[in-house]
Amino acid sequence: MNKKLIYTIIGAAIIAGGSFAFKMFGGNAQTIAVKTEKVGRATISNVVTATGTIEATVTVEVGTQVSGRINKIYVDYNSDVKKGQLLAVLDTQSLTSTLQSSEASLNKAKAEFEYQEANYERYKRLIEKKLIAQSDFDEVVYNYQSAKASLKSAEAQYNTNKTNLGYAYIYSPIDGIVLERDVEEGETVAASYSTPTLFTIANDLTQMEIEADVDEADIGQVKLHQRVEFTVDAFPDRIFQGSVKDIHLNPTGDESVVTYTVVIDAPNPEKILMPGMTANAEFYVTEKKDIAVIPNLAVEFHPDPQLLMQYQEAHPDVQVQMPNPGDEQEGNTVWVKAANKIYQEKVSVGETDEINYELISGPKEGTELIVSMTSQNGEVAQADEAARSPFMPTPPGGNKK
Repeated sequence: MNKKLIYTIIGAAIIAGGSFAFKMFGGNAQTIAVKTEKVGRATISNVVTATGTIEATVTVEVGTQVSGRINKIYVDYNSDVKKGQLLAVLDTQSLTSTLQSSEASLNKAKAEFEYQEANYERYKRLIEKKLIAQSDFDEVVYNYQSAKASLKSAEAQYNTNKTNLGYAYIYSPIDGIVLERDVEEGETVAASYSTPTLFTIANDLTQMEIEADVDEADIGQVKLHQRVEFTVDAFPDRIFQGSVKDIHLNPTGDESVVTYTVVIDAPNPEKILMPGMTANAEFYVTEKKDIAVIPNLAVEFHPDPQLLMQYQEAHPDVQVQMPNPGDEQEGNTVWVKAANKIYQEKVSVGETDEINYELISGPKEGTELIVSMTSQNGEVAQADEAARSPFMPTPPGGNKK
C-alpha cells in the first residue's frame, strides 16, 4: 500500500469522524469566518543593519616641521582653500638668521676650496717633474680633499636651513575646506618629537563616506556596489542613499564581538551631512521590485477539515475541496477562495521578507487566498501548529524563509 493511499485513508477517517461529531452536536449553528488576501505585486527586500560615522572622503592634517611662534594665520574654520594657498606663517627671524649664518659658512668653505684646489694643481705639476718631495705633495692632497668635504658639508647645512625657512610658510596641500584650526596667532609650536597639527582640511564635503561596523554574522551578505539607505539623527525624517564602496578584510573588536568595517559612498550635494555624524545604515542584500507575491500566511495556512465541513454546510452553493494530506508532502500549497469554490493549489515560491513570498508559479494576480478560518467559538485554522490536526503530516518547505 503506497504512502499516498495511506494519507488518503487517514484524511477520510478524519473527515468522517469530524462529520459524525458535526452532526451529533449541531455544528451548522456555528459561523465560519474566512479571511483572505490577494495575490499581488510588491517589492521584496532583506536588509542588514549597521551603525557608522560620516567622514569626508579625504581629510588632511596640516602641520609644521619646524618649531616657532605663529606669526600670522590667514584662514579660519569653514574657510574654502585652494591647493598651494598660504594658511599661516611662523616667525622667521631666527630661521632667517640661521640661514644667513650658514650662507656665510658656505662662502668661506667655497673660498677655502678654491684656494686648496689651485694649490693642488700647482703641486701636481711639480710632483710630475719630481721637483718636490712626495710627503709635501701628500699634505697638499690632504688639504684639498678636506676643503672639498667642508664645502659639501656647508652646502648641505645651507640647503637644510633654507628648507627650514620654507617650512615656516604653511600652505594647503589640497583644495578643500578647513574643518579644524588648532592654533592661535602668537602661540608657539614645538616640532621636536612629532609634527604638531595646525589645520585639518577636508577635500570635498559634497561627497562623504561612512565607515560602518558590520557584524561578522552579516558580513557575508554585504557586497560591493550594494544599495544602502541611511539616516542621521539630525534629519530623522530623511532617508539618504549610498552604495558599498569598500569592505575591509581586517576585523575589529574584541574576542566576544567581531565586526568588519564597510565603507559606504554618501553623496552630499546639499552639504547637510557633517563629519562625525552617526549614520544608521541598511544594506539591501536582497531586493526584487514589483514582482508577483503571495502572503506568507497563505503558504503556511493548513485548514481544519471539520471547519471546512462546517463552512460547506453553511454555504451549500460553494464547492469545498477537502484536504489531501498526500499533496502536502510534495511541496507548498495554498487554498484558493473563488466565487463558488474553495480548493487547494500548488505553488512555487522564492525569496521572502517574512511577510510575502516571491511567487514563481501558482495562482494569477488578484486571486484570493485563504490565510485563516475561524469559527464563532474562536477555533482557528491558520499557520499555527496548535490549529493543525495531529494526524496531518507537515509538508516539506512549509516553513521556508
